[in-house]
Amino acid sequence: MSTHKLTADIPATAIPAGTAITLHAGEEVFITQTLGGNVTVRTDRGLFRLASEQAKAIGGFDLAHAAPSSGQATFSEQAVWDALKTCFDPEIPVNIVDLGLVYDLALETTPAGGHAIDVKMTLTAPGCGMGPVIAEDARQKIAALPTVESAKVHIVWDPQWTPQMISADGRKILGLE
Repeated sequence: MSTHKLTADIPATAIPAGTAITLHAGEEVFITQTLGGNVTVRTDRGLFRLASEQAKAIGGFDLAHAAPSSGQATFSEQAVWDALKTCFDPEIPVNIVDLGLVYDLALETTPAGGHAIDVKMTLTAPGCGMGPVIAEDARQKIAALPTVESAKVHIVWDPQWTPQMISADGRKILGLE
């Protein structure tokens, strides 16, 4: 993508450790990915994930043009899957659904007529510190759907993820076909 200078100190998440750090004003960042509304940048200190609200501190960069909105106006199971497809591992340009990370999606109608969503997902590697960050991104995007009263995303390890779980679309993006 391109190199930019930060205009303010901003919080970031180190990849793959998942630890919180601060990137400082004036620091040069190279944008490597802008998928799912978040930004992955590389600095001389490594890779970092920036939440969408931090992207305004990247001088000369406008995330609004890089990240499409979900545009969901009504609730459906497909809307939940579509929301999950806007979540990305910050190191891999394939959404978590096409990576084969989502193992189970359960929808329940609540007594109030809303919806409770429960997702079970895994990660490409058990030691990935980004797991809680990716799971929370998925939870927030599901929770933002109309009539969703609760959304939970659980990280599970059984079965263990393998590259064979990547969808045909994901394989094509990764050049594995």
